[in-house]
Amino acid sequence: MSESARVFFALWPAPGVQRALGDIARRARHDCGGRAVPDHNIHLTLVFLGNLPRDRVTALEPFASAVRGRRFALSVDCLEYWRHNRILWAGTGACPEALQELVAQLQDALAGAGYRFDQRPYVPHVTLLRGARRAPADTRLSAVEWPVEDFALVESAPREGARVYQVLRSWPLDG
Repeated sequence: MSESARVFFALWPAPGVQRALGDIARRARHDCGGRAVPDHNIHLTLVFLGNLPRDRVTALEPFASAVRGRRFALSVDCLEYWRHNRILWAGTGACPEALQELVAQLQDALAGAGYRFDQRPYVPHVTLLRGARRAPADTRLSAVEWPVEDFALVESAPREGARVYQVLRSWPLDG
């Protein structure tokens, strides 16, 4: 086992939501090109921390345990394309307030403890295609409804030339 781990906090959907978003990715691939993210890796990143020593990964748990977020529904209803990194992603027309609050709480706790992460404004997105050649002709989606009941600490590990995401621990959100 490596002495460091590449980690991030994320919303981790139920398998049915992962399948629905994976179906969208496979259909979009015909129009946009690129590689579809495997269903089992589909998620929405909250805070990406990158490579950390393993002891600092373990030390993240108390900060996450202190977060008091609310459950919410996420309606994934549009496709977007980032040309600079050739990513096709699914997003939401309206970011739920509970999601904004969850991200803010995590960022505040982590920054206060000296963890570093991207300081750009938060854009909730689910990566569907990597290496996409173009934006889709139609960016509208039949909404995928995602009931969000918890958040997770996830490790991204290299395996057989790809990345595999493993949920290390999850925390429930309040009703």
